[in-house]
Amino acid sequence: MRVVLEATGLYALDPALLLSAQEQVQLMVANPRAVRHFAQAMMQRSKNDQLDAVVLLEFAERMPFTPWVRPQENALALWAIARRLQALTRLCTAEKNRAHAMGLSEAIPAMVRRDIARSLQFHQRAMKKLRQKALQCIAADAQLQQRYQLLRSIPGLGEISAVQTLAELLLLPADRDVRQWVAYAGLDPREYSSGTSVRKYTRISKVGNAHLRRALYMPALVASRVEPHLRGFYEHLLARGKTKRQALVAVARKLLHAIYGMFRCSGPTTEPAST
Repeated sequence: MRVVLEATGLYALDPALLLSAQEQVQLMVANPRAVRHFAQAMMQRSKNDQLDAVVLLEFAERMPFTPWVRPQENALALWAIARRLQALTRLCTAEKNRAHAMGLSEAIPAMVRRDIARSLQFHQRAMKKLRQKALQCIAADAQLQQRYQLLRSIPGLGEISAVQTLAELLLLPADRDVRQWVAYAGLDPREYSSGTSVRKYTRISKVGNAHLRRALYMPALVASRVEPHLRGFYEHLLARGKTKRQALVAVARKLLHAIYGMFRCSGPTTEPAST
């Protein structure tokens, strides 16, 4: 029996784990964007649970079936920790920005500034505990430990960036090539042209894992300044008329290519998850 679920983050994870444990069930976790565009192609104008079920049934019958690979428990724990770390990092950045802005204003009561400082300290303590737990998960698996060390050897990838990048790459099936890695990250170029009169700027598709793109952003920014080859590549793109953002995206794509090569040389890929 084949079952198709729409990937809805944590809401789909428990049903996927339950169904994948059944020997008689083949499970596919479909990309929500693909399902939405499929429904539009079917001229589906309304949306409710009954219509969604019909769309998923049609999707399962007409589209290629890609089996979902059940994640290892350790890999799933690392993925969840990394997602929480990324969320807390963004919260801390927001609190730091608020503290800076309020520190410049005499109209803000001291009580508010102290509350922001306490909030920031609380989140930072939580991040420290999560980092320690993530490193324990990595240390428990020899291959994860090896790949973590490979990531840390790349200029620009610090401890948190390496944990987040490794955790997101665990979601990829083992047989994917480097172009599929790039597409998975949403870093693949998206051309928009028609004939000779319609030609828009080429942008990245962003049809992929936004968490992986965020994890690669700061490493790409640092590497474009401190790593000689990537700095030369970045400056070459600027000289050709590319914007700083376009050049930085190209550096992130280069980093992902390098990570792919390092992982492939280090040995077989750990069985991943797809959520």
